[in-house]
Amino acid sequence: MSTAKKKAASGTGGSTIALNKKARHDYFIEEKLEAGLVLEGWEVKSLRVGRAQIAEAYVVVRGGEIWLVGANITPLNSASTHVHPDAGRSRKLLLQRREIDRLIGSVERAGYTMVPLALYWKQGRAKLEIGLAKGKKQHDKRATERDRDWERQKARILKR
Repeated sequence: MSTAKKKAASGTGGSTIALNKKARHDYFIEEKLEAGLVLEGWEVKSLRVGRAQIAEAYVVVRGGEIWLVGANITPLNSASTHVHPDAGRSRKLLLQRREIDRLIGSVERAGYTMVPLALYWKQGRAKLEIGLAKGKKQHDKRATERDRDWERQKARILKR
């Protein structure tokens, strides 16, 4: 990814490390939040190189805290010998208490799901964009694709 594309990929101003394009296809994103991540040193080094995937990741509530599960941060070959990296470990997300309480209420009472949308750098810190989302049905996905195709076709016709 070029640096211009990285900065434009997320509306955050920082450079994007990883995107979850599948999330927008599978869910109606109703609200977005920014969360910090609790990372180890080798994970930060791997993120700087861009070795992260969040396509299969999800966000869960455990014991009143918010966790990122299933994100894969591949360790570098030059990782230290005394550190045993676990690429798929769960990572705690850093949010304010009132945000956590509101998210827990939305997930438990209103039937929302929390999905990771983008992983990016902001002022030298790794941030995760979380979307509060409702799942799409198959016909919703087809309608979205149909609308997208129509917009593309309309732009092509107007361009001539």
